[in-house]
Amino acid sequence: MERGFGGEGCVLVTAYHTENTMKIVIAGLGIIGGSIAKALKKYTDHEIYGINRSKAPLAKALECGAIDGVGTNETLKTADMLILGMYPDAAVEFVKSHAEFIGKKCIVTDTSGIKSEICPKLSSLAKEHGFTFVGFHPMAGKEKNGFDVSDADLFLNASAILIPGDAPAEAVKRVADLTKKIGFGRVVYATPEEHDRMIAFTSQLPHVLACAYVFSPQCPKHEGFSAGSYRDVSRVANINASLWSELFIENKEPLLLEIQTLIDNLKEIKEGIEKGDREELAALLHQARVIKEALGE
Repeated sequence: MERGFGGEGCVLVTAYHTENTMKIVIAGLGIIGGSIAKALKKYTDHEIYGINRSKAPLAKALECGAIDGVGTNETLKTADMLILGMYPDAAVEFVKSHAEFIGKKCIVTDTSGIKSEICPKLSSLAKEHGFTFVGFHPMAGKEKNGFDVSDADLFLNASAILIPGDAPAEAVKRVADLTKKIGFGRVVYATPEEHDRMIAFTSQLPHVLACAYVFSPQCPKHEGFSAGSYRDVSRVANINASLWSELFIENKEPLLLEIQTLIDNLKEIKEGIEKGDREELAALLHQARVIKEALGE
């Protein structure tokens, strides 16, 4: 098999098919769906088809070899796997509207950042129509979005979170094996509730914090006064507002708990500063350092 790159971020592939080759349909060719397509063409022999609401990403994906063709209802009937690279609500609606075309041998997996809201819906649709559903959340991304910034190596050493639900072990293993082949360094298994509780802290809260941080009237004046600290805290304020507002609301309860915890912690530090108690304040800051150092990160 020969592999190379046809221009920046594009993959040219001359591949042979083996008995393990799958026909994979990716619905939604944004940064995640597009990166999965490119990674699959770079690191596997699978046959990849793309479906997208707008035509431009499909044309670009075809031109650079990220997909073998445009997916259709007929393609879905013979697909071994359907990967949903869409917003959560759109992913559910896509499966609802295409369920009659999804073959019974097909494994359907999503890439959504929330699970409690959509996994039960997709699992129910899977039972009703006879295919298999396995939840999947790739812990990778960029500040920018769209197929143009997709990257075959986006997932190198990233974590893949799988939500097995009641899917057969063989299907879960198939999804896990696929993630490893395209570069993921770790597979983590969770329930939808465990996933959403942790994601509220590790992913959603930092975005909330970054947005609140840049609301300061001092933000436009930062040039010349800022270095790594400003950059690190503000980075993810470059946010996809439509996507993240959906994620925040659909994961409302866990996220509100994390926001309240952050408010309480900020209040404690604020009170230490107000009182001018250097020892008390130093103890709080030292405690934070000890927690961070203990994590070894």
